[in-house]
Amino acid sequence: MTPFLFVVAALFVQNPSSSSRPELLVRIDDIGMNHSVNLALARLAETKMPLSASVMFACPWYQEAVEILKQNPQISVGVHLVLNSEWKYYRWGPVLGKEAVPSLVDSVGYFLSSSEKFLASHYDLGEVERELTAQVERAQRSGLRIEYVDYHMGTAVSTPELRAIVERVAEKFGVGISRYFGENYHTMFDTPVARKEIAFKAHLDSLVPDRVNLVVVHAAQATPEMRVLVDMNNPSQNTASGEPLMALHRQAELEMLLKFARGPDARRVSLVNYGAVISRMGRSSMKRPQPPQ
Repeated sequence: MTPFLFVVAALFVQNPSSSSRPELLVRIDDIGMNHSVNLALARLAETKMPLSASVMFACPWYQEAVEILKQNPQISVGVHLVLNSEWKYYRWGPVLGKEAVPSLVDSVGYFLSSSEKFLASHYDLGEVERELTAQVERAQRSGLRIEYVDYHMGTAVSTPELRAIVERVAEKFGVGISRYFGENYHTMFDTPVARKEIAFKAHLDSLVPDRVNLVVVHAAQATPEMRVLVDMNNPSQNTASGEPLMALHRQAELEMLLKFARGPDARRVSLVNYGAVISRMGRSSMKRPQPPQ
């Protein structure tokens, strides 16, 4: 480890004096989606921050993410449960294949592009459970320690019946569920590109002292691969004329976190990951999050 990284890593070591600081849990979503996202993961891993990485094991690039994560035990690993594939021209399908779960895919064999389309389809709950189980099984076969699950685009918990499946899958594999530990939730996803950093600083000022403060980040390097991806769901990720902004959003969130790790703001909080939270609180403490008021 270089001298710089040794100093950075030392900043994140938990100690008794850190108990007065608000706890911050940074969850990085969509890991394994493609190489550009994995490049961002590798850069964040170099900071030695205790992060939580939600990996899309249904996506082709998860194997590269596995190798990065094996070298970085300070990062807790979760399964980003996938029932959607939302990018124009870049799609993925179920781990089990279209023949095994035909109600979950379109005519080509890809997941549907939005939660709304999924919910309007004639999906079979048994197929959902088999597919989400297969995603966690693939994760475990990778050799990584899986600490938790969460849900891409919220689709897998968008009805009581679907949420019950996620809870059964988590129970089967003995893992936690993100947002089931009373976390104070915040996401940077829809924050305008130019305001990411200032909005993150403002969020740090508002952290709740007696709860785990979860902030969900989507990071990537703005490579040509990323710049051409068009989100078919979220207008905030495209210009009014339909030009993609997603790569700029994710590059800004990457730079925001790197600057945070190397600056004084990291010393204002006690950074934790899901492994630490679950170890301290126990799976028996999990409760369904309250719906937004």
